[in-house]
Amino acid sequence: MSISYDGHVHSPFCPHGSTDQLEEYVEAALQAGYKGMTFTEHAPLPKSFIDPVPNKDSGMKWEVVHSYFNSIQQLKEKYRGFIEINSGLEVDYVEGYEEETKQLLDLIGPYLDDAILSVHFIKHGDKYTCLDYSPETFDDLVHSLGSVEKVHKKYYETVLKSVCSNLGNYKPTRIGHITLVNKFQKKFPYENEFNTEITSILDAVKERGYTLDYNGAGTVKPLCGEPYPSDRVVQEALKREIPFVYGSDAHSAKGIGQGAERLITQQLQMPNKFNRS
Repeated sequence: MSISYDGHVHSPFCPHGSTDQLEEYVEAALQAGYKGMTFTEHAPLPKSFIDPVPNKDSGMKWEVVHSYFNSIQQLKEKYRGFIEINSGLEVDYVEGYEEETKQLLDLIGPYLDDAILSVHFIKHGDKYTCLDYSPETFDDLVHSLGSVEKVHKKYYETVLKSVCSNLGNYKPTRIGHITLVNKFQKKFPYENEFNTEITSILDAVKERGYTLDYNGAGTVKPLCGEPYPSDRVVQEALKREIPFVYGSDAHSAKGIGQGAERLITQQLQMPNKFNRS
């Protein structure tokens, strides 16, 4: 088995990423022997949602979205015949902001070849916390919810809501990094395997014919050390014949291919080509 597509790539349009140019990502993918890739920059957040991270930089600003899609289109033309390039987004599911997210997708959905739906923000009480921002914010979430186990449970409950949510005709049908809650697991260990919660997510994904993001970024995170999802969850998904799409989640050109070696050992069912999601 070899990897020929990277379905989760960021860009210089990422407010919290690197300044590496789009061409640098493409050249890295070509060097790795890829036949295709999807740029999935963080979509703008719902307009009335207040980004809880300090720099308010979790997603693109609305004013650059047009430039983003234009740049991807130019890239497609430049590399036509060498590598398939897809225009996409990583869309945040924010509990309580489903209608605004649907409106966003109605506007920009026609420009998408591909997309991912991910959970980064956890609602607790009347507050939201970016789960994966830092160990310190994760610790704050633990204290707010009462335990590490309760953070995991709340995260998986939110992922299930994202899978089941009505976000309109352009809802992404690939679910992003479904064990992202493990990002800081070496600092915040837990014992519960959350089999009930994970089974509910996988069954809902299977029922809807969705795919899963096999995200290599966790393998290079020092407090994680494994992909998202973990090997155990991958095996449960395989029992249900749920397809995966490999994604490096690269925020710099050198991140292209991260975690791919781990994926090759999994014998995953991989779609041959990306469909608009």
